[in-house]
Amino acid sequence: MREIRFLASTRILAACLAALLLSACASRPANEPIEKADSHSGYRLNTRSLRPGNDPATILILAFSGGGTRAAAFSYGVLEELRRTEIAGPEGAKRLLDEVDFITGVSGGSFTALSYALYGDKLFSEYEQRFLKRDVQGDLVSRAFNPGNWPDLLSPEYGRSELASEYYDEILFNGATFADIMNKPTPTAVVTATNISTGSRFTFTQDDFDLICSDVGKVKLSRAAAASSAVPMVLSPVTFKNYGGNCAYRNPDWVRLVIDPTRKDRSVGRALQRYREMQSFQDSTNRPFVHLVDGGVSDNLGLRGVLEDLEEIEASKEYRKAQGVRFLKRLVVVMVNSLSVPDTGWDRASAPPGGISMMIKAAGVPIDRYSSEQIELLKDIVRRWGQNRAGYIQKKLKQDPAFDVESVPLVEFYPIQVSFENIPDETERSRFMNLPTSFVLPPDDVDGLRSMAGKLLRQSPLYLKLVQELGGDAPEQDTK
Repeated sequence: MREIRFLASTRILAACLAALLLSACASRPANEPIEKADSHSGYRLNTRSLRPGNDPATILILAFSGGGTRAAAFSYGVLEELRRTEIAGPEGAKRLLDEVDFITGVSGGSFTALSYALYGDKLFSEYEQRFLKRDVQGDLVSRAFNPGNWPDLLSPEYGRSELASEYYDEILFNGATFADIMNKPTPTAVVTATNISTGSRFTFTQDDFDLICSDVGKVKLSRAAAASSAVPMVLSPVTFKNYGGNCAYRNPDWVRLVIDPTRKDRSVGRALQRYREMQSFQDSTNRPFVHLVDGGVSDNLGLRGVLEDLEEIEASKEYRKAQGVRFLKRLVVVMVNSLSVPDTGWDRASAPPGGISMMIKAAGVPIDRYSSEQIELLKDIVRRWGQNRAGYIQKKLKQDPAFDVESVPLVEFYPIQVSFENIPDETERSRFMNLPTSFVLPPDDVDGLRSMAGKLLRQSPLYLKLVQELGGDAPEQDTK
């Protein structure tokens, strides 16, 4: 009997050792180096063709926040409303959705951004069943507990996020890479993750991949979505090899003015910080890897890149010219904020909250506060641009009373907010504010989020003004 038990235990030990040995074979996808960075090629903002029929005087940006399926469904509802809204085009009526130039996506919002960039209108017949109304979270847990996946998960070259990436590829992205969406007539999707070592944002565009001397075109969309939604501790970081400093990378034009020590205007502080973050990737000898986690850690609204770009436009005349700002009449930023604030009830009890609850809340509070700060910063830039224009015109009129005021372009800003806090009915607001951050929601909640997104857009005075400015009819107001 002892011999039988000994042989059984030996076999179990051998099986465990075999699993560990097999785990050494599992590895993450390798990103390849590039020989030379070329700012005129690859998936980036300035190489993407303007969408057919787009108004070059209007830039329309959608910013999709994080928040799991809640964020994915809420942002999808905004796309649906824009699809229903008609405006005037050069060849007749067109959809406001077709005017969207860029979509920034973070965490849950990144799935909607990337999926629309890949599928275009096909998304509206498939996204619900393929992703929104699927128990993504349950499927991922099942795969993590499947013994067949344990050897891979034990490998230091693999992790839960790589398993998630393969799953997302299977159910949604079908092997597509950024090269596959390079020439599609859809908005440019800018998906953000966080470099966990420094806390800086990292986008899946060739601009940021130039920093690590690699090709974003070969990166799967599923891996970008996995990195952008890799919640720390719940999912593992998504790792890329850093080859920075080995491809003759050149800084963009705005950097020269931002780092000028004689510059008196310090309104470009975020752009200066961005430059320092960019420089940190150039030391690939001491930083051979980049570990990416949930984009919400550094930018839960997907607005930070927009803010930095506006500061870079302010800082550099060359950059303004390159971006075509002198022809710009409207800058529209639709901020789709899926922030929920569940009622904890802590303030109604004498006993303090437990350690785990406090840890979860402590991780989310700074992100939520930073999101609110970004919205206020965008409003500050709007005001500053208006003041700068007024001051410039006043100066020119003193020099020459006949100065043509119309020669200085007036850029109208439309910072449109779509968030739960704008829901007028207290009961409805409480319902959405208490939805969990997870990758599974009941179908009724998914449909409710989609419907509420459209309702909030139609209730926005700025949105109604934009539609009328673009030659459309004001959407009918909801009476309920």
